[in-house]
Amino acid sequence: MFLDFFYTLKRYGLPVTIGEHLLLLEALDKEVVAYKTDDFYALAKTIYVKHEQYLDVFDTLFGAYFGNLEDIPAELLAAIPEEWLKKGIEERHFSEEEKAMIEALGGLDALLERLKELLKEQGERHEGGNKFIGTQGTSPFGAYGYHPEGFRIGQKESRHKKAIKVWDKRLFKNLKGDVELNTRNMKLALKRLRVLTREGTPDELDVTQTIQQTCKNAGFLDLKLVPSKKNRVKVLMLFDVGGSMDEYVQVCEELFSAAKYEFKHLEYFYFHNCLYESVWQDNRRRYEARLPTPTLFQKYNSDYKIIFVGDAAMSPYEVTHAHGSVEHYNQEAGIVWLHRLKEHFPYLVWLNPSPEHHWEFTYSTKILRDFTGKRMFPLTLNGLTLAMKALQDPQRTYP
Repeated sequence: MFLDFFYTLKRYGLPVTIGEHLLLLEALDKEVVAYKTDDFYALAKTIYVKHEQYLDVFDTLFGAYFGNLEDIPAELLAAIPEEWLKKGIEERHFSEEEKAMIEALGGLDALLERLKELLKEQGERHEGGNKFIGTQGTSPFGAYGYHPEGFRIGQKESRHKKAIKVWDKRLFKNLKGDVELNTRNMKLALKRLRVLTREGTPDELDVTQTIQQTCKNAGFLDLKLVPSKKNRVKVLMLFDVGGSMDEYVQVCEELFSAAKYEFKHLEYFYFHNCLYESVWQDNRRRYEARLPTPTLFQKYNSDYKIIFVGDAAMSPYEVTHAHGSVEHYNQEAGIVWLHRLKEHFPYLVWLNPSPEHHWEFTYSTKILRDFTGKRMFPLTLNGLTLAMKALQDPQRTYP
């Protein structure tokens, strides 16, 4: 039974291994969890699921395979017209006396048999009744009503905590790529940019070389050490601050925190709307302590990876014209400075925290996306992953 479940997970794309399956069997043999479905679910999820993007798929497969959902036969779902489950304009409230008069039908099996009978009998929508599948009634089948035990069908969320089976189209939000980011899954995505090299003092045991040298020495131990692997990638992040970026402060803070954790060689600066002749590192002293943009070219080598973070939403004149900045009279257009930066730093991407479907409505966003060579990505899990891949290959093109 468990082996079939293992093959089911593999068939639907979960990266599970036979070692994990043997670990699950060992945990069951040693009675790590009690003989309860919920406990087994938690154990299996802990062992099999290694990334957030697979949680939704695992929940679905577990429910379908172990009977958490198929107690109500799936083929009955299509037999219930959607019209029967529509919520009324005003929600019905039941008094304690009404609730006390409603009797349970006798458990799951009895409810299943009764549901099959009703699907043969019922021919129209019902509201407020006590027998058929409907809404705002005391029947055990439907939505927005009351019953001490029943099947909740088509209702958005729990109300009385009485349902013994929830029969909804989906119970979980998809976590595959469009989720809002937090610091933890940002770190996971940023790991894709790691460049691990061995430099410095040898302080890590090289097992393979140690075994080989020991064998050559007729069994006399000969330890071989190598420098530990360290992430040597160098990143320069440029954050747009102020104005329309104020609503994205939290996600930018989380990205910055994740980047500081992942990249040992991280430098960062701020700008407003578009890059011009200067940037700064302290927003409290942005007018007194600015760094000329040409200094970036002198101070940082071209192997630095450039990550712009901004919504790219502004007047197009701020990008294309001299004196177009909303804050000062810039002598050269922002796009001129951007191209200078791009010439020096070929590894460049732009992370945009605004929803991707909004980009087409802002002309400045289109200009900046074209400037990056279509290397503007949404600040989602998928977008951040694609951006890290793009930074590894400056020649790769995007549609």
